[in-house]
Amino acid sequence: MQTPWLWLGFNAGVLVLLALDLLVFHREAHRVRVREAAAWSVFWVVLAVAFAGGLYHFRGSDVALQYLTGYLIEKALSVDNIFVFVLVFSYFQVPPQYQHRVLFWGVLGALVMRGLMIGAGAYLIARFDWVLYVFGAFLVVTGVRLALRTERAIEPEANPVVRLIRRLLPIARAYHGQKFIAHEPTGADGRLRRVATPLLLVLLLVETTDLVFAVDSIPAVFAITTDPFLVYTSNVFAILGLRAMYFLLAHVIHRFHYLKLGLSVILVIVGAKMLAADLYHVPIGLALGAVALVLGVATVASLLFPRRAAAHDPAVPDPPGDRRPEPSGTPGASE
Repeated sequence: MQTPWLWLGFNAGVLVLLALDLLVFHREAHRVRVREAAAWSVFWVVLAVAFAGGLYHFRGSDVALQYLTGYLIEKALSVDNIFVFVLVFSYFQVPPQYQHRVLFWGVLGALVMRGLMIGAGAYLIARFDWVLYVFGAFLVVTGVRLALRTERAIEPEANPVVRLIRRLLPIARAYHGQKFIAHEPTGADGRLRRVATPLLLVLLLVETTDLVFAVDSIPAVFAITTDPFLVYTSNVFAILGLRAMYFLLAHVIHRFHYLKLGLSVILVIVGAKMLAADLYHVPIGLALGAVALVLGVATVASLLFPRRAAAHDPAVPDPPGDRRPEPSGTPGASE
């Protein structure tokens, strides 16, 4: 499972899929409709399940179940990303036709960051057994904090990466199409200066958001399996399907208000499993069933007991007008 060719082959396949996505299916900027998002969601889920079938054939049922459980946990925890994506895109008034581009490059960066984090986690676990207990305690605490957390607000100025970009480059007040970097005239002489577009700030917020969530989700999968290949592949398939899931659920995600509680329960369960590993071995099938049950109950409860609609949804704030970019602008020369 750890051979270099296996890693190279899997990553080469992922790069081919991403290239087809960007250069063929989404070559032109367009608004992703629900039907298209549903088709892509089905495609990524079928591909992830087919990969599980390959693991079952070549490595056996236990390995396939470990991968499926990790994938389901990652898929569930990625719902929290969608909540934040909705807030970020609403705050910056990102035109719908540009949102896929942001998420595409966000996913590519997330794959690199998560790969490095999984490698570091696997190294620590191999060297120090007690790291598993640290991960377990961290997941329990994170689960409890998630259950108690109130609605979050988007504060771009508090993000250190965004502050750094603002120091390095001036920020354009308008979007320049799909460009992250553009040129704008500085004055009457017509000289151009390089500027960061609001789309770059959105991308940085998406990347840092995923980095924060990865700190929770990656230890959760290590609670299921310590095989870095299984942890990595379950993360990759969940992240690849995140874009389509966003476009599918963005307008209805607020209805699943009990999912946050369900996710907190899942984190506590997998954290407790990791802490009790020396006392009792939880069968992987039981862990998979528990995760699926919690998700099912949280989803059904959200639909049966909808939250009262407020006059203004606090999850989509209206920031001051001078901090919100115009949805369109005169295109500048790309960098």
